[in-house]
Amino acid sequence: MAVDRAADGPTDTSTGTDGTAIEDALFIGGRWTAPERGHYDVLNPATERVVGRAPEASPEQALAATAAARQALDGWSRTRPEERGRILERAGRIILRELKPYAALAGAESGATAATARGMQVGVAAARFLRYARGALEPTETALLPQLNEASAMGAGGVFGALAIRQPVGVVACVTSYNNPWANPAGKVAPALAMGNTVVVKPAPQDPLSVYRMAEALTEAGLPPGVLNVVTGSGADVGEAVVGSPDTDMVSFTGSTAVGQRIAETCGRGMKRQLMELGGKGAALVFDDADLDSAVTGIGTTFSFYSGQICTAPTRVLAQRAVYPRLVERLAGYARRLVVGDPAQPATVVGPVISAAHRDRVEAYVALGRKEGATLLAGGERPPLERGFYVAPTLLADCAPDMRVVREEIFGPVVVVLPFDDEDEGVALANDSDYGLIDYVWSADVPRAFRVARRLRAGGVGINTVGRNMEAPFGGFKRSGVGRDVGSYALHAYSETQSLVWPG
Repeated sequence: MAVDRAADGPTDTSTGTDGTAIEDALFIGGRWTAPERGHYDVLNPATERVVGRAPEASPEQALAATAAARQALDGWSRTRPEERGRILERAGRIILRELKPYAALAGAESGATAATARGMQVGVAAARFLRYARGALEPTETALLPQLNEASAMGAGGVFGALAIRQPVGVVACVTSYNNPWANPAGKVAPALAMGNTVVVKPAPQDPLSVYRMAEALTEAGLPPGVLNVVTGSGADVGEAVVGSPDTDMVSFTGSTAVGQRIAETCGRGMKRQLMELGGKGAALVFDDADLDSAVTGIGTTFSFYSGQICTAPTRVLAQRAVYPRLVERLAGYARRLVVGDPAQPATVVGPVISAAHRDRVEAYVALGRKEGATLLAGGERPPLERGFYVAPTLLADCAPDMRVVREEIFGPVVVVLPFDDEDEGVALANDSDYGLIDYVWSADVPRAFRVARRLRAGGVGINTVGRNMEAPFGGFKRSGVGRDVGSYALHAYSETQSLVWPG
């Protein structure tokens, strides 16, 4: 890739066919900059081997990144939308051109299966850059109806025209999650840049290497220096410095509710704009007339997709009593049939979770569920693999609403099942949660399915599907987040509204 690395940092960051990478440098103000704290190892969750070495930024370097973004803001915000769109489109094409090595690296550092790394990580990232290349051209001005005002102490009367104009927010800090090192950052960076903002990305410490490849692609595409900056660190202080910087105008965060609350406190003190996509404990209501094949397949993705490390997963299954035994039996069979192992192998369906610490956490929840009285019908044991952070797909049935495994986000391949009798009870159980990101309804009675969906306190509801419409607004109720993105909603999220008024 034709990227000039002749600045301050290491010059070799090429990726190999096995997904391994050499040391990276920080990307600040368009220069590859040596980290002041050295590097830390990034492990492959499947093999426990070192994938590459990520730079350890100091808090001072994090502040330098936000200062560089501030310096670049005036020029980038005044760049014509057509030029911003062309750069984003070129970046998307470069990502597609490099899909194979990018996917190899993403799979190695995140533990995703090869198909997921190609299609749902790098492929989705490219699609998002291409989508927001078009988004840069979407209208930002809305004409308002003229208003007739009587004369007053404020001035003479008359007819007043008005425009509502969306302007860039400014410097946006994008703090991203570990479960998708490509699609999640791209879903923040691309719309933010399309709207004329400048960006500092602080990726998750577990798998930060892919974001540097994204920076390379944008640099090759012609993005001016300082418009995108990337800083990494294994601890919390780098992210805290980026979020708390006086140069940061907005924070876009994906991650746990607990971390989101701490970020929100910092944003509140500085009156910074927030976009928060936080935890989830999605309820799947399965009524007695549901298509069980569809329900089992949809819920079963929880076990396999990112090894359950996805906040939109229907991990809390509420089954109407008449269908409860059949659904539980079929979900258990589905979980037992899933192939767990090396994500690089084509037959593998379930790869590892991100780290040993997270594996231990998920296993502790399974043990807790059994202690609370749940019936273990699948999983519960560590897969017999020599290396890697694997968790067997696990089904816990006969659960009760007050169990911690029912109420708390586990973020692993674990599904809990509860029975309900009628529609009102099912809705009450679904809404009895601190979270409200995405819920699901399965029923052959379409009017009932839509009626139930409208009663659910969730930012989104899938009706007889776990599929997504990538133009539909995405975000959560309650502790699942603040704000909405995806499609044109993301362009609104990364903009401020200004009004212009004049006498007619």
